[in-house]
Amino acid sequence: MTEFSRTPDSNFDSLIDYDFEPHYHQWADLRMHYLDEGPRDGPVVLMVHGMPTWSYLYRDFIAPLVAAGYRCIAPDHFGFGKSDKPTDPHWYSIARHTEVLTSLIVELDLQDITLVCQDWGGPLGLAQAMTMPDRFSRLVIMNTWLHHPDYEYSEAILRWNKAWKEGGLFDRSKPDIGILVALSASLISRESAIPAIVSAAAPEFLTPLGAQLHTAFLAPYKGLSDAAFNGLRRFPLSIPFSDYARGNGAVQASHFEQLKGWTKSIDFIWGGADDIFTEGWGRQWAGLFPQASFYLIPAAGHFLQNTHGREIAERILG
Repeated sequence: MTEFSRTPDSNFDSLIDYDFEPHYHQWADLRMHYLDEGPRDGPVVLMVHGMPTWSYLYRDFIAPLVAAGYRCIAPDHFGFGKSDKPTDPHWYSIARHTEVLTSLIVELDLQDITLVCQDWGGPLGLAQAMTMPDRFSRLVIMNTWLHHPDYEYSEAILRWNKAWKEGGLFDRSKPDIGILVALSASLISRESAIPAIVSAAAPEFLTPLGAQLHTAFLAPYKGLSDAAFNGLRRFPLSIPFSDYARGNGAVQASHFEQLKGWTKSIDFIWGGADDIFTEGWGRQWAGLFPQASFYLIPAAGHFLQNTHGREIAERILG
């Protein structure tokens, strides 16, 4: 039997901008949470998050998409959000996350899917489109990547991986990832963020949105043991240059080659202020597809959904 932590529902009571009915998908002996909003017979928008986020990241997408007739599906990967959190760090791998997402799509029999993916949602979501292409009609790719031999990892990614290794900034008990998300959106200064991460000093946010994000992205872990954070830890340590096997490096490279043959709709929406997946990389990737569009949001950082959600949703509706 898998040992896991389960976040109490009360942890999410204070999130005034996340008022969605929970749904659960059973996978083995674990419970995966997902949102399912909008008409059941509508075209599907499948929104896949990365690390250290959860379905809350897509909160601003749902109302306009549902109003336009779409069915919005937004799962929480195991270890994140309202989903169960296996406590054994070795339980987690990109291949396992991929299989779980496949099982959700198949169980719900999702068709006519627009995939919206960002960060680790790219490798996990694009894997679905490459293995079940008949279910997908459109790809919307935001600030992500697929590993392949020619991919040049940015200095920011190298620092991010190092920060989770022994002696790194996030190599600590119950790391405050809420501050990280606020920092990525320039809603807290680095001078305030680092002491708060290192010594649990009270963070000073530059705007109310910073405090809001901090609360929302800590909610899944509030009151849980340090072992509940192991799903968070495994993602940065699974980047293929660091752990090729756990990061599903060979499969990612295969999917990158398969994707070059994609002839259906494909749109890139990119945060231009992201130093992890840069504008240059986004434009290079989009350039592989003659039918692709590339929409730049210059001021948006890595988690562009947090700060420009409505704009992105309008762009998706186009």
